[in-house]
Amino acid sequence: MEEGLVKRANIPFKTIPAAGLHGVAWSRVPGNLLSLIRGVAEAAKILKEFQPDALFFTGGFVAGPMASAGRKIPALLYVPDIEPGLALKMLAYFAKRITVTAEESRQFFAKNADVVVTGYPVRAEISNWNKDAARKHLGIQSDSPVLLVFGGSKGAHSINTALIEHLPALLEFTEVVHISGELDWTLIEAMRPTIAKEKASRYHAYPYLHEDMGAAFAAADLCISRAGASVLGELPEYGIPAILVPYPHAWRYQMVNANTLAKRGAALMIEDEKLKSGLYLTVQALLTTPVKLAGMRKAMLALRNPNAAKRIAEQLYELAGDKR
Repeated sequence: MEEGLVKRANIPFKTIPAAGLHGVAWSRVPGNLLSLIRGVAEAAKILKEFQPDALFFTGGFVAGPMASAGRKIPALLYVPDIEPGLALKMLAYFAKRITVTAEESRQFFAKNADVVVTGYPVRAEISNWNKDAARKHLGIQSDSPVLLVFGGSKGAHSINTALIEHLPALLEFTEVVHISGELDWTLIEAMRPTIAKEKASRYHAYPYLHEDMGAAFAAADLCISRAGASVLGELPEYGIPAILVPYPHAWRYQMVNANTLAKRGAALMIEDEKLKSGLYLTVQALLTTPVKLAGMRKAMLALRNPNAAKRIAEQLYELAGDKR
């Protein structure tokens, strides 16, 4: 997935061998270790050819070989989630400086670590929409509140199936923008013809959005989504109140993200197994309580950091020093 996105942005892309060690079967550990060792050798070749002034890491086991091969080069680590994963904790030992999305992340690093709070960087094209233009672009014609539902780049099956179950009732009082992810798109295509004709125009479904994702955010009055790191930046950008459904098999990172926004009053959290029973009533309660929704919107907007990318870039330039 990442390779396609990077190439779509016209950024040069190279791969190295790598494999995870955390949470894998013991039988796979020797082979994965060999991949990591080969990755260090390949990373060293890239570094010798490219001669970087600084390194920038955002996590994932693929970063391990590059961090090891480039341990003498100043490295900046960015932590997207509130709580860093195992790979990020390991990379912290190689990093000269650590940038984080929120102050709450500081507790997960050594007291003497150089930690800078920058916020979560949001793509410029996501921020360039206003509500009226976004609604028109997505074909939203009524004055009904807009419910945005998405589950990340690959989609979220439990969110998709819960939405399908309650969709007829939701379309009575909302317009729904649904980004299903590629994996469930055939399910959505099979379901669409079953929607009553008078409601079909109120349902706007897509497998994935690239440049138009900003329009979906700008149009939304309420969002249902997983609680991956991007919700810490993209939802505050437009002040979108959220119902967050942490992915239950992602250790606790999404749970921590969701709890952080919920404690700030910007979101509500529903556990995955309670989604089907709680989705409709929660959406209805929020959209029929304007005061509650306005308070959540204000709390979400308070978390906005429009200069996050610039702040991270400034740290990189500083680490590169005179060579920049």
